[in-house]
Order: sequence, then structure tokens, then C-alpha cells
Amino acid sequence: MKENRGERISEDGILQLFKREKRPLSTEDVRRVLDIQKSEKQQIKRVLKELVKAGRLVRIRENRFGIPTEMNLEIGTLWCTRSGNGFVIPDKEGHKDVFVPARHIKNAMHGDKVVVRVEHTERRLREGRIVKVTQRRSKNVIGFLRRRKELMFLVPEDERLSSHFLVSSYGKDEKLEDGALVAARITRFPEEGGDPECAIVKTFKGLNDVKSISQFIVYKHNLPGRFRKQTDAEAKATAGVPPEDRLDLRATRHVTIDGEFAKDFDDAVFVEKIRQRFILYVSIADASHYVRPSTSMDEEAYARGTSVYFPGTVIPMLPKELSNGICSLNPHEERLALTARLEYDSSGNLLETSFHKSIIKSAKRLTYGKVEDALVKKEEAAREELKDLLPELERMGELAAMLKQRRGGAGGLDFDLPEPEVVLDMEGGVKDILRSERLFSQNIIEEFMIAANEAVAIFIEGRKVPSIYRIHEPPDREKLHDFQKLLQTLSVEYRKDSRGQLPLQAILRSVQNKDYEFLINRILLRSMKQAKYSALNKGHFGLALTSYTHFTSPIRRYPDLICHRVLKSILEGGATPYPEQELERMATHLSERERMAMEAERELEDRVRVLFMKEKIGEEFEGVISHITSYGFFVELFDVFVEGIVLLSSLYDDYYAFQEDKFRLVGRRTRKIYRIGDHVKVRIAMADVETNRLHFALTGSRFKSPSA
Repeated sequence: MKENRGERISEDGILQLFKREKRPLSTEDVRRVLDIQKSEKQQIKRVLKELVKAGRLVRIRENRFGIPTEMNLEIGTLWCTRSGNGFVIPDKEGHKDVFVPARHIKNAMHGDKVVVRVEHTERRLREGRIVKVTQRRSKNVIGFLRRRKELMFLVPEDERLSSHFLVSSYGKDEKLEDGALVAARITRFPEEGGDPECAIVKTFKGLNDVKSISQFIVYKHNLPGRFRKQTDAEAKATAGVPPEDRLDLRATRHVTIDGEFAKDFDDAVFVEKIRQRFILYVSIADASHYVRPSTSMDEEAYARGTSVYFPGTVIPMLPKELSNGICSLNPHEERLALTARLEYDSSGNLLETSFHKSIIKSAKRLTYGKVEDALVKKEEAAREELKDLLPELERMGELAAMLKQRRGGAGGLDFDLPEPEVVLDMEGGVKDILRSERLFSQNIIEEFMIAANEAVAIFIEGRKVPSIYRIHEPPDREKLHDFQKLLQTLSVEYRKDSRGQLPLQAILRSVQNKDYEFLINRILLRSMKQAKYSALNKGHFGLALTSYTHFTSPIRRYPDLICHRVLKSILEGGATPYPEQELERMATHLSERERMAMEAERELEDRVRVLFMKEKIGEEFEGVISHITSYGFFVELFDVFVEGIVLLSSLYDDYYAFQEDKFRLVGRRTRKIYRIGDHVKVRIAMADVETNRLHFALTGSRFKSPSA
């Protein structure tokens, strides 16, 4: 049967044509081969443009197109290092990163979407050169001004950007000083034959508080500002609707348990026990009911990809009318939800699952601290305040403990890594930076969310409906080999399992409450690959699960919105909402947005720590050596959750050699050794927020060895 014209001009139809022809084709070539009238040439151009955007074709010389893999080409995102080299992270699922030496990066910039030619592979490392920039990702650049005679240049603060930008416009501020820290809009990129240019849009008088640092991060990472007018209008026009064909759970005692300052409540939970069976209800805000495909709200939510959280504030994925209002599971208010109903036996074995469009009314907004006080610390005041909910909370704790134990027994990794908790004063200044204590109440919600995410993934996969998964691939052998050498250096005992693999969960358990527990956890985490989104389910190594997705946070993560739409299409018996190829494209974009958000949040935390230590210059602290490099060693302080560096150049008593394989520095004359895990005393020597540098000076030799 002959294909109809619509099928031939579709993305799949034209891609099949390229595969049959086995050569690069121009738009005119495609038209002639398909025997299509000239009047339809514009439609072919549109389809070719979409195929290029999706990375399924690449535009080459003389306005021709070709299949990337046939030309040894990869399409991906360029991530540069401070050394000037870079890596291209391919869009294509399962393809390894391509290393690009500095000399072959040409005019590409960190974060750009590029085409890279793979020139050779050695020891599983692919190396190539950038042949084309397809999309500039950065709109802004942050840096320091430098005057050169009559010209002014901006030197990027981010060392991963090698180009210096000629300042073409000063805006309203004409009193710009040499060395000033500014934000600028890129007006001309570093194309061949011309210097890159920029126009200054903001001058930073100094990064002296959390607010100014937050503004700095927003400009540097090109984070979104206000929502578009149309998006705001749609959000304000959103109204509640009477529930139709929904499971009525308003009489159940669902509760939300979140941090003290949370305002967007994605999830509410409830546990009942019937004849030695636990029934867990995980009810998630039905944001997809209000955020419809192809609306301005949906388009902007997808572009943002995720909410970004700063101390005391958030850059939301959805307007506050939804994120804090009609979608948020606020107490005592009726809300539409999607509910996962999971039934377990008395040992925590999952027996039955079902999923429902529902309506709930949260009985109470609880905090982790309050639940911890009542359940774990058994404080009378907290138990009295929560006495009406205590039976439900105790059932939650009992079920969560069983789920956690079963997951650990299956090989799931349970990292015990404290997060920095920035304590602000009344004026918004930094009062303290603490190591956040990991609470059992947090484990309750974590286990319930993992259980719901896994159950939804298994349900969708079983129906063979295309969806988006949260995958985490196993670490590379080389990374685990380095981790094994570190364990030997720290004299941590371990035995490989019957498959010759490191028993990672057993190792984490063995170092609990040891001096180097935090180091082992963090270094193992750094050895892991980064979890990401994919249309192809590859399982989740860290959780030891064969199927996993993100379902539980649709207010702040777009992948969860996708999951909700797919799940509802199955429940309603409707058409598949997303073709698999579109999901692949979306997964790549959303993984990149997540990476951007994490990088921005991490950098803000780092600079806030430096700001906090600025007033402590000259003070002495004790800490542990957390990382060794060829130019010095990093020290994590005990009293304050802060890490800084002791530069090799500040050690005047000897010349030190870096022994990378033993994670240590050794004095050539004195044979003095500094190694990971050593306890040292340091003085705060420099704290520069603008350059994000925190330098320590050693005040005493090592006073405790990890193997002592």
C-alpha cells in the first residue's frame, strides 16, 4: 500500500527517506525524491527544522542535511572545565560523553548546544572537535570590568568562559570603574572574525547579603524572572471545579509533612491498618488538571523545567496562584489530587496497587520537626498537640521503617549526607550555617514518595504506554576502582561480593558514626553517575529499582506533570498523550534544566558560606581534610558547615608532592604527610564572595589520622 502524502512529509517519513537514500540531502532533493509540488516546499522546511531541533538530523554545508551517526557526528550540550577543555553530553540516550580539547572548542561557549565530530576513541574515551554551534544557551554574562586605553572589556567571572567581551554599551551608568563586578547581556557571540560584545545591564555594588548574591546567581545562570503576562492572566483566571468521577477521600485524615518554611504542598499521605494490612494513600496535587498542554502556563513551565530554591525564596515553575494556591494541598481546603493506593502485608510486602483521580481535604499541615518531636523524641508537648493524629503517625513510622529496611536489603544506597541549613536573621543576613540533621520524619515521607514513584512507573510500563522515567545508571568501573583505593587509604574494611562487586550499602553502614562517615558518603556519591530523565527505562541503580519515575512533585517539576498526564490517559482510556520521540526530546531538555537548577543552588550555597566566613577572618577552627589536589587540600570545618582550601603555596615548611593514587601530599624534605581524613587546625585567611574563594592557612600540623 502506497504511503499517503501526509505520512511522507511527517518527521518519521522524511527520516526514513534519508535512511533509504544513504546520503546528505537538500530541501530540494527531498521534494524531488518524494515527488511533491514546489508549493509544499515550506512544509518540508518546517519538518527539517524540527528534525534538526530534535537532533535527528544535522545541517551541514551547502544547506544540506544528514543523519549525525552516519557522519561521526554527535549533537549535545557543551560543558567546559576551568582548564579550558570540555565535554559534549550527547542528546542521544546511551551515548558516552565526547572529550573536546580546548584547541578544538573554537567559538563555542559553556552550555551551548553543539555538533561535535568524533575523531577517535581510545580506552573507551571518545575525543572530538566542535564543528558547529546550533543554539546559544547563555544570554547573560557576569564578570569584572577591565579598561584597556579607550576600550572596556568584561572578563567573565566563570573560568569556564574563555572569551573576553568588548563592552559595547554602558547603559545609564557611565561611572564604571576598573574591576567592577557587572552583569551584561551578550549582544554578539564569539563568532569567527570578530570579538564577542556585551551591554551592561546591572552593576553589583558588592555581594554583601543573600539578596544580592541571589540576584547575581539569577543573572549568571540565566534564570527566569517574572512570568509572561499571558501566563499570569491564565493563572489568575484558574478556578476550582466541582469534582466529577473522582474518588472522594475528604473524610480520610491525610496530612502534609514538609519543612518549616515550605509553601507549596505537593503531597499528602495517610495510612490505615485493616486486619494486619497497611494501606498507604499517597495523594499528589493534580496540577495537570489546571496546567493544560499548549497553554502559556504549560509552555513556560516546560521552559523553566523546575523550581529553583534559594534561602528564604523560590523561583517557581508555576505562578503562585497555582503553586501556593489552588494546586497546593493546603490544610482544610478541598483539592483535586491523583492518589496512589498501596496495600502491604505486615512485613512490608506490596500486595495490591491502584490509582485514582481523587479529591481530598488535608487534615493538618505538619512539619518534620514537630513530627520528629512527637514520634522519636516523645516530647509531651508535641504529643499532646498531635494527639488526634498520633495513631496515624505511628502507623506511618512503622510502615516507613519496614519499607526502608526492605529497600536496603535489596541493595538500595542510603547516603547520609547533611545539607547546609542557612539560618537568616530578621534583616535577611546570614546568622548561621548548620549541618541539617537527618530526621526519621523525613525518612517517612521519602520512603512513601519512593514507593509511589516506583508503583506508578511499574503500572505505566506494564501498559506499554510511552512515558518519562527517572533513571540512574551504574557507576563506571574506573570510578569505583578509585573509591576502592580510598577505602584502603582510610583502612576501611570491605569484602567484594560473589560477583566481584563492592557491597556499597554494606560499606556505608560500616562507617556509620565514624569520623570519616561524611567523607565516605560524599566521595561515593561523587563516584556515581548523575540521575536523569529518559524515555527509555534503564532502572535506578541508587535505589536498586528496575522501574522508577517522578510522580510526586508536579508543582515544582515538569517531568511529574508529564507522568500525571500519562497516568490519567490510562485511567480515562484515552489516547497516548506523548509519542516516544517527543519524550526523548523532552527528557534531554528537562535533565539539562535540572542540572542548571542544581548548579545554581549549589553555587549560591557556596557563596553564602563564603559571606558568612568573611567576618571571621583571622579566627581559628578545626576540620577534616575532605579532598586533595595538586595545588592544595580542602578542609571541611567541624563547627560550621563550610569548606575552604589550604593552598600548597601557603605551606612554607617544605615542597610537597601530590600522590594522586594515595590521596595525599608528601613533603620531600620532612616526609610530612597530609591525607584525606586527617584532622587539622586552620585560620580563615581570605573570604572573597565576588570570586567565590575561601582560603585557609594551616595553624598546626595534623592532629589526628583516619587510621589512628
